[in-house]
Amino acid sequence: MNLLKTLASISSLTLLSRILGFIREILMARIFGTSMANDAFVIAYRLPNLLRRMFAEGAFSQAFVPIFSEYKSRHGHDETKLLVDHVSTLLAIILFVVTLIGIVAAPILVYATAPGFVANTEKFNLTVELLRITSPYIFFISLVSVSAGILNTYNKYWVAAFAPVLLNLCFIVTMLWLLPYFSRPIVALAWAVFVAGFIQLAFQVPFLMKIGMLPRWRFSMKDEGVWRVLKQMGPAVFGVSISQISLLINTVFASFMAAGSVSWLFYADRLMEMPAGLLGVAISTILLTSLSRYHAEKNTVEYSKILDWGLRLTMLLTLPAALSLGLIAVPILATFFQGGMFSPHDVLMTRNALVGYSVGLIGMLMVKILAPAFYARQDIRTPVKIGIITLLATQAMNLVFISWLKYAGLPQHAGLALAIGLGACINSAVLFYLLRKRNIFQPEPGWLMFVAKISVALLALGLVLWFGMGTESHWLTTHGWARILNLSWLVALGVIVYFAVLGVLGFRLKDFSRRSAY
Repeated sequence: MNLLKTLASISSLTLLSRILGFIREILMARIFGTSMANDAFVIAYRLPNLLRRMFAEGAFSQAFVPIFSEYKSRHGHDETKLLVDHVSTLLAIILFVVTLIGIVAAPILVYATAPGFVANTEKFNLTVELLRITSPYIFFISLVSVSAGILNTYNKYWVAAFAPVLLNLCFIVTMLWLLPYFSRPIVALAWAVFVAGFIQLAFQVPFLMKIGMLPRWRFSMKDEGVWRVLKQMGPAVFGVSISQISLLINTVFASFMAAGSVSWLFYADRLMEMPAGLLGVAISTILLTSLSRYHAEKNTVEYSKILDWGLRLTMLLTLPAALSLGLIAVPILATFFQGGMFSPHDVLMTRNALVGYSVGLIGMLMVKILAPAFYARQDIRTPVKIGIITLLATQAMNLVFISWLKYAGLPQHAGLALAIGLGACINSAVLFYLLRKRNIFQPEPGWLMFVAKISVALLALGLVLWFGMGTESHWLTTHGWARILNLSWLVALGVIVYFAVLGVLGFRLKDFSRRSAY
């Protein structure tokens, strides 16, 4: 299996999803802006999404995939299928209970995660109503993640990569055609979340049937594999979810800040998801399954080599994305979001958050590369310990940044974004240090020259973007196709310059081509 081609396949589908997601955000920004209704929906959508990332894509995937890969490699089909049945049944029961709690305890959850909304009764009640509609999403999407883990292990990466496309299509269809049928349009978005979860799960069923891994209802707490997954899941819930926990705490802080702060952070976060999804999710998905296989085979040499490949590719593509988002934040936001209910002021406020996030983009993606190196070895404790340090450091930075920005009379929400980014850098740095200290990772030769060449290309990219974008006021006052054309040539020029410089310095695509034995 050619890993670079597999990565390109996953990334292309993820790109389609991100483009549709971007269209979704543009529609949301222009229809709902940073209104009270949009703030309420952000909270109602973020809670089930947070649980999905923590328990399904996070803790469950990191605990289940290595053990599932081990069963697939060392045990027969029947034992592997039995593990899938038992784990899926138990997870479905847990998810059903969690969903009920989300519906019944919605007022408590909103109070705990957005206490600043309590002062506005209408805003609080609307958030509770929306949360009750979106809560079942955690049930559907978590089972989608289970299916994705199984299909990825069978090298069916594209199925899981395509599923988010369906989510974004549900949003877009709802906003373009269904809003007039609801007395309160924002409620339609909550139902779009509900329907999207069901559709994504139904989409994966035929593919599970084809490989003989469609789960059946079989409950058993005597299965050794189930207990191994549960034991790994406990600490993994915290270990893989530091950024999500920090994001939740940031939402609490933001709910007390100026009106619109929750939405500004939301739109900035969605923009950061573009490069994170295109690269981070794709590489981490491939790495977790590949590293788990190499660990099961005790192939330490290939284990280290594939990790080196992931790190180099991540730096090559993430650093220019982070630099670009930070430098041309206003052109991007003004071009795609400004208009309707999204004002120039919202552009500038969202820009502040986006710049803060961009500082830590490389750290956020490095965590997605480095953490699987521990989880593939079924080592959950180490990332958990590092996670605790990261969480404490992030909250300490939150307090410092918020206090300083308030004293300086500057927007406080920007400090929340910066703390998240710097916290991710701390997390990735400690993970890397321990991988080297324990001799789990041995860097391949040429790293110093690799970093030097990328630095030169980044300098060229930065100069082109800085002088090419002109003044921020120009982007806030121009309209329509003028902005789109200006941004298009600016981005195209940046991409050409960056990769042209790399080409002159000796970089070739074939240098990053890598094959897996599986």
